[in-house]
Amino acid sequence: MSKVRTCVAALAMLAALAACGSTEPEAGGQAASGGPRVLKLWHYESADGAMGKAWAEAIKQFEASHPGVKVQFEEKAFEQIRQSAGMILNSDEAPDVMEYNKGNATAGLLSKQGLLTDLTPEVTRRGWDKLLSPSLQTTAKYDDRGIMGSGKWFGVPNYAEYVMVYYNKDLFEKHKVEVPTTFDEFTAAMDEFVKDGVTPLAVGGAEYPAQQIFYQLALSKAQRPWVDGFQLYKGKVDFHGPEFTYAAETTADWVEKGYIAKDSAGVKAEDMGVSFMGGKYPIVITGSWWYGRFASEIKDFEWGSFLWPGNTMHAGSSGNIWVVPENAKNKDLAYDFIDITMKKEIQNLLGNSGGIPVAADPAAITDPKNKELIENFTKLSTGDGLAFYPDWPAPGYYDVLVAGVQNLINGSKTPSAVLDEIAGPYEENLADIGN
Repeated sequence: MSKVRTCVAALAMLAALAACGSTEPEAGGQAASGGPRVLKLWHYESADGAMGKAWAEAIKQFEASHPGVKVQFEEKAFEQIRQSAGMILNSDEAPDVMEYNKGNATAGLLSKQGLLTDLTPEVTRRGWDKLLSPSLQTTAKYDDRGIMGSGKWFGVPNYAEYVMVYYNKDLFEKHKVEVPTTFDEFTAAMDEFVKDGVTPLAVGGAEYPAQQIFYQLALSKAQRPWVDGFQLYKGKVDFHGPEFTYAAETTADWVEKGYIAKDSAGVKAEDMGVSFMGGKYPIVITGSWWYGRFASEIKDFEWGSFLWPGNTMHAGSSGNIWVVPENAKNKDLAYDFIDITMKKEIQNLLGNSGGIPVAADPAAITDPKNKELIENFTKLSTGDGLAFYPDWPAPGYYDVLVAGVQNLINGSKTPSAVLDEIAGPYEENLADIGN
């Protein structure tokens, strides 16, 4: 019965994601049917976010520069695309260009399966490689095994991202809590909120946010060789070593101390962000992709951000990547759209809307908060401090980590048992790729 339910759910997701089929294009802006050509574009950024604003402008510029061509944009949920991309891209309903999550478990897996177009010739011809630093190129290239960092270009990032600490300045002032600059001061600040009966952290345990806190804790004990071992398979990872042991034990301890609510195991990322924007929590630990939305939607209190105190390594990388499915019907239009998103005007808009552009004019970024956001990213990237994300190493690892960290939050498993739980699928993947 569970297999039947899974199959039905998969078919339902496929139907929900699939849009109207497009016709084969001909030259001159017309499809074979005689109607206008259509560029099918999917992404999962909110309209109020930095990327959503920048890409909306890119769509306008694309249509203005491509008479007779219409953009059929469809906003998808992150979870929809994450769960069903393989099915969609292996069908006739594939879009022409799509935002997709980067890393071995996602873009790497699809590239290995032959579902993504090799963009290397276009990258060279259009000079996209000249706009992206080596660290940002890591998530765009994949080898024959689907491992990031080398090989062919299967994606193009046009923004960057990292995980940071956002805080409610009004609540810090109300409870007389100082903004921390060290990890000890960070935990002391959370202790102060707990003393006043306030849960310090807004957490989304049902999706990515909680596992990113777990990873930040592991990174507080890690250096580059450990990250390369875990992410790029350049060394053996001991899941009961100091890094993951500290992360698991500290996550459980933070629940026990009241920093993290036990019922947050069932909270989704959207609800976590909305609760912070509603002033219900003093702190949320999440990515720069929320920055533009916080800037647009928070009206009732002052807020700020800072890097996770004490870490030299932080969760972060290039942003998600533009991919062109192998089954795309209008690849030439997809390349033109990607090119527009890399232009200075769009990059500057992205930076001034609370995003982290990869090819903007620094002098064109005028908002002080946005400047700080970009400067902190520059500090991380130039200091070799980007450690990617914990779910990247193995296909399906996102769900493994969600379940593992949920078990830490609700106390259903010990830290040691959770480490065994997340080690198994990782080791199985190593065996599958011959490592």
